[in-house]
Amino acid sequence: MKINRYLAGCGLDSRRKCEEIVEQGRVKLNGKPVTKLATEVDENDVVTVDGKVVTLAKAVTLMLHKPKGYICSNSDEKGRKTVFDLLDGRYKSKRLFCVGRLDYNTEGLLLLTSDGTLANMLTHPSKEIKKTYIAKIERPLSTQEMQSFSKGVLLDGVRTGKCEIHYIGQENDIHKYEVTISEGRNRQVRRMFESFGREVVFLKRTAVGELRLGGLGRGEYRELREYEKEYLEKIK
Repeated sequence: MKINRYLAGCGLDSRRKCEEIVEQGRVKLNGKPVTKLATEVDENDVVTVDGKVVTLAKAVTLMLHKPKGYICSNSDEKGRKTVFDLLDGRYKSKRLFCVGRLDYNTEGLLLLTSDGTLANMLTHPSKEIKKTYIAKIERPLSTQEMQSFSKGVLLDGVRTGKCEIHYIGQENDIHKYEVTISEGRNRQVRRMFESFGREVVFLKRTAVGELRLGGLGRGEYRELREYEKEYLEKIK
């Protein structure tokens, strides 16, 4: 296992941040400084960071139903609530990362993990992991607009990838759509609707790949089940 992946597996930080730690000369392998990212580590090696021994930790991945009004960060200079405020002491002591983001006003499925390699894999554009949302708007899209939507729209001068959009139905004056994208641009689904002059009044992520939110209530979370872990291992 390469040194940066090993460090990420120890829960030290994301793989990219661990690369920086190596390049800064803060890592030693069996007592000798390591600065090359290609350095391999095996189970018999002793790795230290800033003089402290680090070992591979059992990775923890949680599925959380993020409520509206929380941010995906460990802290906030504005004093807003974060998703980590929802966790009990067992998990607050672990170094967990948000896998991707949901904006302040969006709710739904959010993964939190101590596995930096997994976090990097799930968010890397090359993997094209599908993410499914339920969006509500007040004025429905026409058939032609839905066709244009599915082909991708220009955001900041760059066209989004193709996506799937399905009309679910109407509740009073609100129209519901299911949208599946394979990218993760900032506020992408909201901005795609905005490009057609529609404001999203409700947005909820219901799935990431084959992982589905299921019956988790707002603010509730659980560790992934074995079949969910197996699915993630297959796409690593």
